[in-house]
Amino acid sequence: MRAGQGHSFLLRRLHSLSGIIPVGAFLFEHILISNATATGGPAAYARQVRFLGGLPFVTVLELFGIWLPILFHSLYGFYIWWRGESNVTDYPWTGNWMYSAQRWTGIIAFAYIVWHTWTMRFSGIDLHLFPGAAFGKVQAEVFHTGLFLFYVAGLIAASWHFAYGIWLFCAKWGIITGQKAQKRLLVLCLAFFFVMTGAGLASLTAFRSRPQQPTARIRSALKAVLTPPKT
Repeated sequence: MRAGQGHSFLLRRLHSLSGIIPVGAFLFEHILISNATATGGPAAYARQVRFLGGLPFVTVLELFGIWLPILFHSLYGFYIWWRGESNVTDYPWTGNWMYSAQRWTGIIAFAYIVWHTWTMRFSGIDLHLFPGAAFGKVQAEVFHTGLFLFYVAGLIAASWHFAYGIWLFCAKWGIITGQKAQKRLLVLCLAFFFVMTGAGLASLTAFRSRPQQPTARIRSALKAVLTPPKT
């Protein structure tokens, strides 16, 4: 094996692994655990945000456990897609359609994650400092019809990309071999996709089904607290 081939093989394996750990693990926690607490109302959601924000070295965990792995997985995924070729129109087999869906959902999920991370983590109210404002901050976005549809599209794309990515990971790493075993795993992965999507939609519904939180008043109150008095 030439050096270039070995280098490419290693990067592809790291790309595959990063999609499961830590990126996939983060999506699992974010959709099925943290966001699901929104169904219990603002207080339950605030408790979860407070717990996550209170983790030791939370910024370091976010940087090396979420942001950098997502950046590597996404950018190298774009490179793989740019170098690859899809033959869906010539050979419309199920596997080819799933290959294309995996690539397109990756783009949608990446755009959604960048937007969601920026608006929730780096703009407006700092939810690590004020977790009680978390429900209202998310709610302010999902009450906007265009952003709500973007959230739904991002949720479906991320859920599909992760669920089918599990199947690809198991097949690529030789965890599941044999055509029958791979078909059974595919059914399980598709079921997992529907579970994640259903849980995410339930969370979005919870945000939209409750009276809108007074985010403007919260923002004004925080500004008053954080602004030093004039002397």
